[in-house]
Amino acid sequence: MLYWVLGSVLATYGLVVGGLYAFQRHLLYFPAGERPALGELSVLGVREVQVRTADGLSLLSWYLPPGDRRPVIAYLHGNGGHIGYRAERLRGFARKGYGVLMLEYRGYGGNPGTPSEAGFRADGAAALDFLAGCGIDPDRLVVYGESLGSGVAVALAATRQIGALVLEAPLTSVADVAQYHYSFVPAAALVRDRFDSLSRIGHVKAPILVLHGERDRVVPVRFGRALFEAAPEPKELWIAAQAGHDNLAGFGALEAVRSFVDRRVG
Repeated sequence: MLYWVLGSVLATYGLVVGGLYAFQRHLLYFPAGERPALGELSVLGVREVQVRTADGLSLLSWYLPPGDRRPVIAYLHGNGGHIGYRAERLRGFARKGYGVLMLEYRGYGGNPGTPSEAGFRADGAAALDFLAGCGIDPDRLVVYGESLGSGVAVALAATRQIGALVLEAPLTSVADVAQYHYSFVPAAALVRDRFDSLSRIGHVKAPILVLHGERDRVVPVRFGRALFEAAPEPKELWIAAQAGHDNLAGFGALEAVRSFVDRRVG
């Protein structure tokens, strides 16, 4: 009887581990598939553009050209929704006269392709190439990574010349966060798309701003603090004591971003 019970437990555990491994990308990426509507953003000068990747994809994204010599934000959003969910942020940046390229990833917002770490990094590289083609100088470029997008942002900033790096609710790595959420299995060892920012942050040459909420239960603040500690100077840390993962803007995060950009880039 004992052997039967033990065997059943082990078999169930194996099924759980196997399921997590097999379906991990479904647990990591939550794209909204519909095409985002530009709507009234067009009045601000935002237009739809096609960002072309090295592997042949054409990604619908939104671009707002900057005011005269103003900074340009390459915005890399998190793992859920699409760029339309971030329209209010674009409006806020527009009010400051910043340029913005709000990249839409492969597999999101009606774009072709399937989400993956390698794919997201190719998309991010294509976004920076697009801005270079628009004549944007690297020293005016702010790479902004939100949540999972922070992993893309750090990877780009570690290998490219940019003006500044902003990381909102960043991860040290997907493996670390997966282990936090699935502590009953060896989750870190199972992760394929690792987005390992901790191993790359030391190569960033630009000023860095890390934003995090003390009450973040998706990516606990300790991961943001660890990434900040590993980052080279110059760097700044902004923590909102009452904020969680998705509501940092409501506690002044975007004002902190604008102050940082104006001091470091503007």
